[in-house]
Amino acid sequence: MEEVKSAKGHRITMNNREAGSVTGVNSVVSFDPNEILLETEQGALLIKGTDLNVTKLMLDKGEVEVDGRVDSLTYSDMKPGPGAQDGFLHRLFK
Repeated sequence: MEEVKSAKGHRITMNNREAGSVTGVNSVVSFDPNEILLETEQGALLIKGTDLNVTKLMLDKGEVEVDGRVDSLTYSDMKPGPGAQDGFLHRLFK
């Protein structure tokens, strides 16, 4: 009998498009003032905006807090891997 793994919880909370928190984060793939790319339990999450900062990072708990102007949140079912910022996934979100 195969064991079926269930995804852990994933939640995004935003306050006035200026600050927010994300749970269910496995890793931070890349970030700069215009984009933050996270690997979450629900796939890759790209946060686009201006003046973006990762203000709190607790990967042991799967939590990330960000601030700055958030313009969009985009999911992909593709899992980013090492070097993803230079690979297909990064080009897909450009």
